[in-house]
Amino acid sequence: MKTSARNQLAGTVTAVRPGAVNDEVELALAGGTTLVAIVTHASAVALDLKPRAAATALIKASHVLLATGLGSAKVSARNRLHGTVCAVAPGAVNSEVTLELDGGGGARIVAIVTEASARALGLAPGVEATALVKASDVILALPG
Repeated sequence: MKTSARNQLAGTVTAVRPGAVNDEVELALAGGTTLVAIVTHASAVALDLKPRAAATALIKASHVLLATGLGSAKVSARNRLHGTVCAVAPGAVNSEVTLELDGGGGARIVAIVTEASARALGLAPGVEATALVKASDVILALPG
């Protein structure tokens, strides 16, 4: 699959909670991380999303927020993906930051953040960080 979305996280559907307009879909990623996506009910039906189905979560890097030191802070983003910064590519305005997600599955997520934010958060290889992604910013794709 070719796509402009930098983040392509393969997983398995573990739950589908249908609603009148939108469905909530849980996806288990390698290493045990759970990702939640909100898709229209019509899309869930058209894709035949069911538990045990293979799916790929697509997330634009610009839709990923990064945080450090969150602890037990409450945030509205459904997806909190913890990991360790493994690469930072600084630019004049933005930095591209790659996190290797906890769990040992080798999954990574890329975020585009302002250079000022990368500096303020102290983002550098080895720093622990959390990627925050709204469930409505996750697009699901099926193989084939």
